[in-house]
Formats: sequence, C-alpha cells, structure tokens
Amino acid sequence: MPFIKSTQNDKEPVNIYYEEIGQGKNVVFIHGWPLNGGMWEYQMTSLPQQGMRCITYDRRGFGKSDWPQDGYDYHTLAGDLKALLDELNLNDVTLVAFSMGGGEVAKYFSAYGGARVKKVVLISCVVPYMLQTGDNPSGVPQEMFDKMAEGMLEDRPKFMEGFAKDFFGVTLMNHPVSDAFLANNLTQVMKSSPIATLQCAKSFSSTDFRQDVPKINVPTLIIHGDEDKTVPIDTTGAETAKLIPGAKYIVYEGAPHGLWYTEKSRLNMDLTDFI
Repeated sequence: MPFIKSTQNDKEPVNIYYEEIGQGKNVVFIHGWPLNGGMWEYQMTSLPQQGMRCITYDRRGFGKSDWPQDGYDYHTLAGDLKALLDELNLNDVTLVAFSMGGGEVAKYFSAYGGARVKKVVLISCVVPYMLQTGDNPSGVPQEMFDKMAEGMLEDRPKFMEGFAKDFFGVTLMNHPVSDAFLANNLTQVMKSSPIATLQCAKSFSSTDFRQDVPKINVPTLIIHGDEDKTVPIDTTGAETAKLIPGAKYIVYEGAPHGLWYTEKSRLNMDLTDFI
C-alpha cells in the first residue's frame, strides 16, 4: 500500500496512506470527520475521466494511516498535508476540502503560504469559526460539542449511527441515502482511532480560523448546502465567502452536510468546471 511519511519536529514520524488515479491536473481531496479518504469514491470514479490526477489521503488517526496518540491540532494536520504535497512533488494543485478539511487548507496557507497550490475548493467546511463566543454569536454552543463527546465516549457506534442521519439529511419524510449506504458509512467511520475522533472533534469545534482564511489567495470555490444541520451555513460558508476576495460562492438549496454524496452529480460538474 502507498504511504508517505510525515516527520514534524516535535512529533514521532507518522505514515500517511494515500491513493491516486488518473493523469492530468493535480487534485488532492481532504476528507471530513469522522470518515477517511474513501468518502471520495464518487469523485475518484468521475474526475479522472476529465483529465485529472486525483489523490486522496487518510488523515492521521483515520483509515489506514497511523494512529498516534497525539498530533490532532491543525498546525500538525497542515504539516501532514505539506508532507504529502512535498513527497509526491505535486505542483499547481487544486485542494478540495470537505468539512473539517477546510481547516487544513486555511492553516496550510497561513503556515506555508499556499506553496504548490493553484486553486481551492471548500465544501461544507467548518471555517472560519464554529464555536459560539461573544464575538461569534451565530456559532454552535459549546454544550452541543460536549454532548457529542459524551455520546462518543458512552457508545461510539450508536452515536455515529444517529449522527449520520443529520449528516445526510435523513428524516421520516426524506431518505436521500439508502440503508446500505448508511451501514457502509458506519463501517468506514469505525475505522478510526477513538482518540483521533475525539481530538479532531475538539480541534474543528474550537479552532478560530478567522485570521487564516483571508490568507487563501488563490481562486477559490465555496460550496455549502442551506439545509446543513451539522455545519450551519450562516456561520461558516457565508462568512468564509466574505473573507476570501473574489471567491465563487454556490449555495446548494435543500442540500445537507454530506452533499458530496447526495448531490454528487452536480458537485462533480461544478468541480470539473472550476478545476
């Protein structure tokens, strides 16, 4: 299996698993929480046919990458992204980030000046700041994140099973994903370190990216669903669009958080057009 090694000054080396397919323009996909690079299956089977070299990787602690005890802060996670781009010697890259992955992009531009990156796509992303504070009143209250942690510590499979319903917009009257898809989703979610799952939830919920996001200085596409119950659009996508001059902002009406799957045909077209 293909791995790159991420070596950072104050951390033990970590093996990062990646996959690639296709030839052409370099596109690196950054997965969301609590999944792994496999979530991009429906992009990896479509975009290579449009002249793109598509690369996914598993964040440390998730999927087939190493599961270290620490290193789940965004500075370290951005360092892992840099290690991938450097070791594979990728240039003129389009970074496509989903949800938590938007934080890696923001920190990468802040820490490394966006080296090797030509374009950015932010899909349902947590930036610029998720947490409700005095100067971020539209954010999500800390109590909600505390309940998430309690649920994972008590019964992680049960919590994740319920979490997926909001994630994909499943209700009594609306079932945009099949039971088989939800079952596979839970299988993939459980292929992650419980420590990484908890620590990454803390990172994406509490990290303030408001000083980092404006440093994204390449053409940027922002996509967010207006029915996103997991990462509310008003405090994330809408605010990010204000912080990146010239960004293209597309709102998917009626789309939930997991729109990379529920709106996959439209998303793949938008990605192809932008890239």
